Amino acid sequence: MVEQIDKINRQLTVKGYKLTPQREITLKVLLENEKDHLSAEDVFMLVRSKFPDIGLATVYRTLELLAELHIVEKMNFGDGVARFDLRIEGHEHMHHHLICKVCGALEEIEDDWLQDLEQKLMREHGFQVTDHRLDFRGVYHTCKNNSKPCKRTGKAVS
Repeated sequence: MVEQIDKINRQLTVKGYKLTPQREITLKVLLENEKDHLSAEDVFMLVRSKFPDIGLATVYRTLELLAELHIVEKMNFGDGVARFDLRIEGHEHMHHHLICKVCGALEEIEDDWLQDLEQKLMREHGFQVTDHRLDFRGVYHTCKNNSKPCKRTGKAVS
């Protein structure tokens, strides 16, 4: 985690920003929960448990800055809640998601399935793709016609 914080600190410095204690604790919460796609409110509650004096507005500003600098990706999975996802180091693009419409489970797919398409867009249209995101919405087989709690989320499926 220290290595990732140092890298992000360099990114902030290059853009003229400092790694304040508030930004650092926010980053640590994101790193500790990187598979969870936290909302700003989720991040705030976790940050506040470690840094009680921090305000909600500070966490919001930090998340917006990190999104602006492409350190995190601000996403909406159709539930009206903005969620924040760390960019994966070494991946040129964001990862993709499977989103279950029944139980709300969200699964990450880290393979980049669109490289051939990106090359075709460049060849045929002269268009250089700099980023993309692909979300698949559907229903897991285990959620279909199932009255038991979902195995992925533990939530009751109706």
